[in-house]
Amino acid sequence: MTIKRRDFIAAPLSLGALGLMPAASWAQAKALFDTINMFIPAAPGGGWDSTGRAIESACTTAGLVGSFRFENVGGAGGMVGLPRFVNQRKGQPNSLMVGGSVMVGAGITNKSPVTMKDVTPIARLTEEAGVVVVPTSGKIQSWKDFEAAIKAKPNAVSVAGGSAGGTDHQLLGLLLKALGKNPREAAYVAFAGGGPATAAIIGGQVVAGISGYSEFEAQIKDGKMKPLAVSGNRRIPGVDVPTLTELGVNVTLANWRGVFAPPGLNDAQRDKLIDLVSKMVTTPDWAKTLATRRWTDVFMTEQPFKRQIAKDIADTEAVLKDMGLA
Repeated sequence: MTIKRRDFIAAPLSLGALGLMPAASWAQAKALFDTINMFIPAAPGGGWDSTGRAIESACTTAGLVGSFRFENVGGAGGMVGLPRFVNQRKGQPNSLMVGGSVMVGAGITNKSPVTMKDVTPIARLTEEAGVVVVPTSGKIQSWKDFEAAIKAKPNAVSVAGGSAGGTDHQLLGLLLKALGKNPREAAYVAFAGGGPATAAIIGGQVVAGISGYSEFEAQIKDGKMKPLAVSGNRRIPGVDVPTLTELGVNVTLANWRGVFAPPGLNDAQRDKLIDLVSKMVTTPDWAKTLATRRWTDVFMTEQPFKRQIAKDIADTEAVLKDMGLA
């Protein structure tokens, strides 16, 4: 039986194993692409942008790509940039777009005519647990405080996060439901980027915030934010913050990110991009990024990725219906 690369799900690689390969061997690799046009459907500085920059670093350091050109078009959880990518990059075999689970919810919430179904899945790359934080100077100082406030009056507990309908918003809805409240009572404040959301949390303009742990890590380490819980199946390595399930709340949710090609590619063009990303995730530079940013390796290539997206769409629709957003 022949196993095609696009049907392969890569096993996580240890830093130790990667360390056995000299960096020089990567630098001598023949470039698969002279240039990759990387499209980021979000403002600079957020999770998708940092993923794109990490891909650039790994690919150029390993000699897999000569250079990258970036374009950032933010808004509406990717729904402003996505149509631009689909229409302007159609048939371009050296174009990639970073996207993720936020885009699934945003497409449903915004009833977008162009969705993730209109691009070509290349690979899922990472997964990151969410974290619930509060400003250190705020009235709420523990999970018990937060839970009590939600149970008392959920629409008075304003929570900052990413785009409406995205993973952060869904997590708040799931929390309300698990705590016996109506998800439609969520007082969610959506922000287009991590910077404005961070400012609102630290400035006390909202009661709490939700995002991927890496988005708030600097503020947590600086003592400006206090983490109450993480939303993964287990604790984040090296981070002493309990999971929601440890706290008695039966909720788990993670934010995945991946890369997509435009529509209109033939099989050979698609497979060349899959080959590029498959090589990229085995580089020492990429392994270092995963460890530094505390991203979980969930790499899978095109066909399994397609099935995962279909399941994610169905699961997200169910959550958003409970919240009155679908």
